[in-house]
Amino acid sequence: MGRREEVFSTYARIGKTYVRWAPSLLLLAVVVFVPLGLVHAIALEAEIGSVGFSTSLKLLATVVAVLALAATGLVGEMFYAGAVAISLTHPHDGEPPSLREIAAMVNYGPLIAIDLIYSALVALGLVLFVVPGALAFVWLGLAAPVVEIEHTGVRAAFARSVYLVRRRFLVVAAVLIPIELLGDGLTDLATALTHGLLGSKLLCDWMADTLFNLAFTPFYAVAAVLLTVDLIREKGGAARLRPHPSRA
Repeated sequence: MGRREEVFSTYARIGKTYVRWAPSLLLLAVVVFVPLGLVHAIALEAEIGSVGFSTSLKLLATVVAVLALAATGLVGEMFYAGAVAISLTHPHDGEPPSLREIAAMVNYGPLIAIDLIYSALVALGLVLFVVPGALAFVWLGLAAPVVEIEHTGVRAAFARSVYLVRRRFLVVAAVLIPIELLGDGLTDLATALTHGLLGSKLLCDWMADTLFNLAFTPFYAVAAVLLTVDLIREKGGAARLRPHPSRA
């Protein structure tokens, strides 16, 4: 199978997996992104231009603010991807684990650490030179599913992600980057369009960010999990998706 056909096939599988498991994916997304949407909206509200800094300090503050916005936009995606990895791969008689069961199984420490470190590295790379951020986004993008599928630590998960992506970088990039860019672009558009429709700018930002995370982040998470499972199996590991009850 050629690279293009492989990418199209992966997108088709992402769509089918999303449709089959949509109720559990969306319920989990609500739990994660309703509170995180508020955090991101608060970050968007920051008005650094009104602070009485000198020119140099304003420039530094601007860089820090852009970094913070980029980071908060990514925070939650990796944690959610890890939780989705549990939902899609944990043996459970064909049914997805309940939220309570997922909450009991999540490796909170490693997953939160990966989420924050990954977000910071990608955001810093995007702010400084763009390309390093895109490279970090792809090379390290499978770390969260790795934590929940192979039960590794933080450093081992990042190293394993790099190993899995090696020689498959273009395929992983062609799957993950368009989903992320489309979701971010539509979120920004929705935020701009909703300003003025409600009395509170904060509420508009919160609603737009949350709704589009609910719409698009499950696709990103499913994509990351499918790629991780495929590449683990391709490189000799043991990983598989749980079959849907209708196909069991």
